[in-house]
Amino acid sequence: MAVPKRVKVSHQEVFPHRAFLVSDVTTVIDYERSTKDNKIQATDRESGQPLWQVEVLDGDPAARKGARTLTVKFATSKQPECPPSTSGMPFTPVVFEDLSVLPYIDRSTEAGRIAWSFRASGMTADTSKPGPSGSGRVSA
Repeated sequence: MAVPKRVKVSHQEVFPHRAFLVSDVTTVIDYERSTKDNKIQATDRESGQPLWQVEVLDGDPAARKGARTLTVKFATSKQPECPPSTSGMPFTPVVFEDLSVLPYIDRSTEAGRIAWSFRASGMTADTSKPGPSGSGRVSA
């Protein structure tokens, strides 16, 4: 059986209450190769492409405090651009394209827990009307 390392999911499954950008797109730093004076951008292990990231607020009112913000990464040679905010809100609502998740064990606590690494190929402005339109959700 061939189970993919990354599992493709729809944006709506992960963010049924919308997703909002709370940062600009920044480089992912490779801390193992970087020095104090020379920061090295991380690259994707499979494609070799540079990694970029953006912080996102999950609009789910039931999301627990530690899971309300998360990071979505992009593996692409050109830095992704944030869509312009036309919503009149302080944060830009977005839709992630080709979203996938990678489960891993977060060992930051003694018990450990399953956590998710999010990856997308791009993002566009979410022009849908506010409010949930789906019921599925992948917890972070």
